Amino acid sequence: MSEARSPELYIVDILIASDKIHRYTHSFRTAQEFLHSELEWDAALRELEIVGEAVRHLIRFGLAEDKYRRIVDFRNLIAHAYFGIDEEIVWEVITKHLKLLAVSVWNLGIENPHDFAVAIECAKEDFSHHPQTVNFLTRLEEQLQHN
Repeated sequence: MSEARSPELYIVDILIASDKIHRYTHSFRTAQEFLHSELEWDAALRELEIVGEAVRHLIRFGLAEDKYRRIVDFRNLIAHAYFGIDEEIVWEVITKHLKLLAVSVWNLGIENPHDFAVAIECAKEDFSHHPQTVNFLTRLEEQLQHN
């Protein structure tokens, strides 16, 4: 089976989505407050879908443990449940679990630093009109150089 995207691109997808979710939600203190902010709620859910889809690919590549299947299942719930999404669960995922996932995928990325650097550079081109994301990716590059 030929794969069009490298695993490092999926790793970068997860890191970007995690950063965006943090930016969208950092000012909220409760799940209810977050739920009632329509734009941020919708945007964060979309980014969680991206995380789940990217994790699905990492599992398929054999790079993510099967325990991460729960993330894929959560993505499917978000994508298909629409009105049945529990804001407390979403809030818990964002505030307690997302950072741990980002650290895990970062560690996957630094296992192959050259390809990871190429993936970050590709993402910088893709997001060239989004300065906050480009700044985030630049910080990732700097961290990668120090590893």
